[in-house]
Amino acid sequence: MSADDFEVGWGDEGEPDRTADTLNDVDTRREAKRKKTQDVDITAAIEQAVEEARPGLHKVPDPVEPAGEGELTDEERQRYEECLDGVDLGNVAWFIQGKALDTIAVGRLFRDTPHKLEPERNYDTIEEWAPLEKGISVGQCSKLRAGWEIGEVIAARDYKSNPGQVRELVPVKNAFGLKAAIAVYVLVVEAVGADKVTAERVRDTVKLLPGDLKLDEDEDVDALARTIKGVLVEELQPAASRAIPPAVTRAVDQTAIKIANALDRPRIPRSEVTLRLMEAFADPEDTTVFDVVLDRMKEAEKAAKKAAKKALG
Repeated sequence: MSADDFEVGWGDEGEPDRTADTLNDVDTRREAKRKKTQDVDITAAIEQAVEEARPGLHKVPDPVEPAGEGELTDEERQRYEECLDGVDLGNVAWFIQGKALDTIAVGRLFRDTPHKLEPERNYDTIEEWAPLEKGISVGQCSKLRAGWEIGEVIAARDYKSNPGQVRELVPVKNAFGLKAAIAVYVLVVEAVGADKVTAERVRDTVKLLPGDLKLDEDEDVDALARTIKGVLVEELQPAASRAIPPAVTRAVDQTAIKIANALDRPRIPRSEVTLRLMEAFADPEDTTVFDVVLDRMKEAEKAAKKAAKKALG
């Protein structure tokens, strides 16, 4: 046996060297395997994120009796937080549902759906479709459709509203526009704080709006809120009246009698008293009467603003 029998070669002379191809094949398979593993990881992460974001009853703890009295246990606190998330979800989902219903209604997207009770024809209106297809009453459907825009804009301003609060703003939207409705909500928030807004507070504020309220629809929400606040403060101030209250008239007459007695006169006409009061009020050298009147008017203004703030809050 010769040494040539033990020679190890990478190929016969004249044949191509396939070592590089073999290594390339290995690298390609490894890269494909790595990419496949990466794709699986990404897909799993996406599925997990979707599951975490998806609402569902399985995420809400089952009802159980209290663990005891007083402070919550750590487990109860966790269950409480999970339940609050479910409640907040409902306060967001309602205007999503309203927008969906409004889109279906406006576009008449039900028009080629066979009527559930009369299959020979399709639905004609959202009022037919909603109760039969989704179990939503006509009244509830109307409320959801009317309020979703308000709820959406309020949420965009990082406020947490609920259907009850928004329902109180629908008449404002119908009468003065969407921005005016949001402005009223902003006004209530500024008066009482975002965490103390209730449907009742919103309703009480809406009731104060005058029927002939004039608003510039081109103004932004915050400017409209300032305008509405100014109108409400003015509306709540005591209205100026030419009629003198009876109690004041009696007091003037009694005081006039005292002046008549001091002057040894049988009587002093009310018109003369009024004239002398006006002269004293306008006297540039003696401002006594002017100062008294000014002080009383300041007190009246202060009382009116306090009443307005109380009404808004």
